[in-house]
Amino acid sequence: MTPALIMGAARCDLPTIVVSGGPMLTGTFRGKKPGSGMDLYRLREEVLGGCLSSADFLASETAMSRSAASCNAMGTASTKACTVEGLGLALPGNAAIPAMDSRRRTLSQLSGRRIVEMVREGLTLSKLLTRTAFENAIRVNGAVGGSTNAVIHLLAIAGRIGVDLTLDDWDHLGSDVPALVNLMPSGKCLMEDFFVAGGLPPMLRQLCEAGLIDGSAQTVTGRSLYDNAAHEVAFGQDVIRSLDQALTQQSGIAVLRGNFAPQGAVVKVSAASPHLMPHSGRALVFDGIEDWLANTLAGIPDHKINRIDELRPWNAR
Repeated sequence: MTPALIMGAARCDLPTIVVSGGPMLTGTFRGKKPGSGMDLYRLREEVLGGCLSSADFLASETAMSRSAASCNAMGTASTKACTVEGLGLALPGNAAIPAMDSRRRTLSQLSGRRIVEMVREGLTLSKLLTRTAFENAIRVNGAVGGSTNAVIHLLAIAGRIGVDLTLDDWDHLGSDVPALVNLMPSGKCLMEDFFVAGGLPPMLRQLCEAGLIDGSAQTVTGRSLYDNAAHEVAFGQDVIRSLDQALTQQSGIAVLRGNFAPQGAVVKVSAASPHLMPHSGRALVFDGIEDWLANTLAGIPDHKINRIDELRPWNAR
């Protein structure tokens, strides 16, 4: 939704400010904080392996989805919220405020006031979505361990506003950015933890002061990216890491090329297990998801396949 709206506004070159919906609140299951989507696959495998009952699996779902809103890990929605703040299209703090937190409403009201001022000032997207802004966004995506979907979205937005941005830009701009945010799936924390720790502004301050992003880029506030974050500090070094205590020193999106993907494929380095990075082995090719699923389930005993049948009503909702 966010990329499509920005693309439309970019095509018309309108004054634009983004207020994201915000992530859901964090829940607990068996004393741990499950990431919506992140832990789903692991728990599903526990059901298949006979280690978790279907009833407990359904209980974990309610813990993962404790409130309305987008997922509470660094998935596509949270990535886009961070991206628009990195692009300078949202007020500081937009990325991490939970949807159900009253401060999200405050941000909405302030954004409403500011967009009126932007119209009067003639501050349109073409003045904000510069080449520098896109380069900053690529690096911010690397630092937060953002989704690979951001590649498609940023390339599409750049095309609408007339900025020359390519897949190769993602490779060389993001390859030396350390992962500073300890969030699933790259790390262990969730978006509400990120918000409590200070959200995106203190991380932007670090990147600006280290010269990893251009802090002079103009934003919707009328001030520069660095001016917006100059006095922000992180609370709790485990969630928002310092440069010398980064989750990984090389993060970002890596672009892969070869006979499997002649036009390029991407991988989120921060979320990939190191032992999987160099790999050689047989390639298993399937005709589609149904073919893959049939072959995957072929070696599972019947009594475990029945457990999947028990979960179909949940999957169908």
